[in-house]
Amino acid sequence: MLLAVLTVVWGINWPVMKIGVTGFPPLAFRTLSMWLGLPVLWAVLRLRRVPLVIAGRDWRQLSLLTITNMVVWHVLVIVAVQALSSGRAAILGYTMPIFSALWGVTAFGERLRPRFVVGIVAAAAGVTLLLWHEFDTIAGRPWAAVGMLVAAAVWALGTQQMRRTSIAAPTLAIVFWMTLLTALVMTTATVLFERDRWHAPGDATIASIAYNAVLIFGFAQPIWLILARNLPPIASSMSVMLIPVLGTVSGAWWLHERLHWQDAAAIVLVLVAIASVMLPSRAEAPAALPEV
Repeated sequence: MLLAVLTVVWGINWPVMKIGVTGFPPLAFRTLSMWLGLPVLWAVLRLRRVPLVIAGRDWRQLSLLTITNMVVWHVLVIVAVQALSSGRAAILGYTMPIFSALWGVTAFGERLRPRFVVGIVAAAAGVTLLLWHEFDTIAGRPWAAVGMLVAAAVWALGTQQMRRTSIAAPTLAIVFWMTLLTALVMTTATVLFERDRWHAPGDATIASIAYNAVLIFGFAQPIWLILARNLPPIASSMSVMLIPVLGTVSGAWWLHERLHWQDAAAIVLVLVAIASVMLPSRAEAPAALPEV
């Protein structure tokens, strides 16, 4: 259920972000969203009585997790989505599961199960199909496309690291401090690079900021990191591959971004990829409930 809601919220957010940064400084957009989302996240922690204390020895590891899970992703994505269509940005961003599998094998000595390999191949084929009609446009703005791929690769590393973290604190507390640290970085970035472009946001931008503050930083980001910490990295990353499909479809419906037959074929491949990693085998024990 959490994964289903996460998929819908994050998928729809791609056209929402595109609307929000149209005519508005992207770093400022993300900064406002984070600062307004932090009270929502804090209220959730207070309601659940989650302690916020992070041991002194864990702050270095927390800082590294913040960089790989949030800072690089949020900076590069929000800048790139202003230059790309929302569907294209979602597709490139969610090459993350492929990078996660590569990180697992090359950096963490993981052995991929055969059905995971099937999932990776299906996901790669689905992403390729979704990009079928996008290569010419991407070639015109290579910096944005490269930025999205770098963001995906770093986020994939962060997912692997989150699963292996030894920080002795609840996941929600980790998420709160990671969001706060990222908000400080984003604030510094917008002051340095966008101050001359600041202006009052319009109604559409305000609505987009509110969506991101409550549903992305108050809900989706914490849920994702809980899943990333409690599921195997390949399963948690591959399981969100439906998000770019929803982002592409919602962008086509909302922003009139054109769809092709390759999109339907890609949806089937993405569903195969998700099933290959999420469906338990008979020998597997039931998964534990996520830690918060």
